[in-house]
Amino acid sequence: MRIVVVDDNPMNVTVVQEILKRAGYTDILAASSGMELFKLLGLESDGREPDVPGTDDHGVDLILMDMMMPGVDGIYACRAVYESERLRDIPIIMVTAIGDSKKLAEALDAGAIDYVTKPINRIELLARIRVALRLKEQKDWHKERDRRVREELQLAREVQSAVLPHLLSEDGIRIEAIYRPSEELSGDLYAWHRIDRNRYGIAVIDAMGHGISSSLVCMFIASVLKDAMAKLVDPQLVVLELNRRSQQLQFADQLIQYYFTALYMVVDLEKKQVEYVNAGHPAGMLIRGADGSVVPFAQGGIAIGMFDRIQVEKHVIDIAAGDRMVLVTDGIFDLVAGAEEEEDQLGRLAEVLRPFGGSVPPEELERHLFNQDDSSRQDDRCLVMVDIL
Repeated sequence: MRIVVVDDNPMNVTVVQEILKRAGYTDILAASSGMELFKLLGLESDGREPDVPGTDDHGVDLILMDMMMPGVDGIYACRAVYESERLRDIPIIMVTAIGDSKKLAEALDAGAIDYVTKPINRIELLARIRVALRLKEQKDWHKERDRRVREELQLAREVQSAVLPHLLSEDGIRIEAIYRPSEELSGDLYAWHRIDRNRYGIAVIDAMGHGISSSLVCMFIASVLKDAMAKLVDPQLVVLELNRRSQQLQFADQLIQYYFTALYMVVDLEKKQVEYVNAGHPAGMLIRGADGSVVPFAQGGIAIGMFDRIQVEKHVIDIAAGDRMVLVTDGIFDLVAGAEEEEDQLGRLAEVLRPFGGSVPPEELERHLFNQDDSSRQDDRCLVMVDIL
């Protein structure tokens, strides 16, 4: 444990150092002024962080500081340490001869956690030091735990991002997505897979909730979906397989049940048709390239994972060159506020998207859709575009 004693009176420093040494504290530094403390902690002479701040707090675990010092007094120095993001967790105990309660309150407001009065009572000082060091130890433990959690969340986000497919552009079709998670980890998932020469499987999924739990469910769905799209192909069979496999998710708390909505479709370029199943998901739409008219996908269906057995209905839409299909998660509807019914929301979204045909780069569409400040949004946003070339 490294303790810094700050006092302009050398005798006071010597007395405190001797008390500490006899109590078993051997790593003790001394500073004769607030300016000297700033130098030791890597702060500027006025107490501000330098333009390129240090990366540590010099291993300091506690500061014992005199309140009244020439130049930079203890309260100013205390406030400077507390205002530093890098140093604010260092506990500061004020050592003072002042009995003015207003000054003591000012010191506590500046960031000090405690104080002792002069002449120093050895037993009282050591007791307050033990309390302060326990507090520092607890803060350090929480900071280390938070650091590990942040690193694990970042890794999980990278893994989740790696599962998402990249732009697919081939003869006759182009598939891409615009994706904005609301948190570090997302509950939205999109996927596409080339089944054979003429057919492509495309899915958009929205798992219940946000954060770690929903992202883990999404990773499970992604692994099942990839296999189902390749082997089962038919939208009805794929959705039923997703529901069957989702029942394998068992939770210790029987009140917890994760479910997800999905829209899965198979685009057949040879037949010029799209077959799809909607399992409780927002309806997608087809914007005709010929006249700009909008054909909404069917609504309804039961979400996947809620029941052991579900009924699914397959729908078919004819397509032509120049058509664009748009699949979304419900977070996209936040961008077209003013309509409560899903059908009205789709209509407003279609009006927004209609000017953006297949020739418009997705970056331009993304700028148009997300040009507002969406830092306070509560839901993930995902939009998949399928252009028939």
